[in-house]
Amino acid sequence: MNKEDLKKRTKEFALRIIKLADALPKTTVGHIVAKQVIRAGTSVGANYRAVCRARSKAEFISKLGIVIEEADECMFWLEIIIESNLMKKELVEPLLKETHEIVAIMVASSNSASKNK
Repeated sequence: MNKEDLKKRTKEFALRIIKLADALPKTTVGHIVAKQVIRAGTSVGANYRAVCRARSKAEFISKLGIVIEEADECMFWLEIIIESNLMKKELVEPLLKETHEIVAIMVASSNSASKNK
């Protein structure tokens, strides 16, 4: 998967996160969790774009670390949505799976870049 494919994939991921957040209950907890999952989920794509503009290998690795952290935080909020029964598990699981895949791709990329340093 090349960087343009990943840019597209992380943007589509952000859009899916926004739709999921919009479907959360309109309660105090729902609003708080929606804000958190939107912030983390959209940050994945935004920060991946920054990775693509890195000026050095060290900056590339550092910025990938941010993407990994944000994706992991997004995973946390998706798990909270499931475990607190804010939304049916089967509705959230596809996004949770995508989050796991994005983390795996970014970790592999970071490890590869670190080895080739």
